Amino acid sequence: MKVQLKYFASIREAMATSGEVWLTESTTLAALRDELAARDHAGAPAFARGRPVRIAQNQVMCAETAAVQDGAEIAFFPPVTGG
Repeated sequence: MKVQLKYFASIREAMATSGEVWLTESTTLAALRDELAARDHAGAPAFARGRPVRIAQNQVMCAETAAVQDGAEIAFFPPVTGG
């Protein structure tokens, strides 16, 4: 499947880009996150388990168990707290 990945805040900084087109065989958002964490890229640790990451698919917040949709926009961002 081909998806459009978007990165925000500290994840964007770690990846050194705001987004990219990605070809994946992952069927869930959790598997996609693990795939991104496993790749040989300086920003990959941003997706490591134990790091807080929120995921939206087509601008809707999703659980990591959600199925990846072909052609989807998938956004990754750290949780944000206010003061």
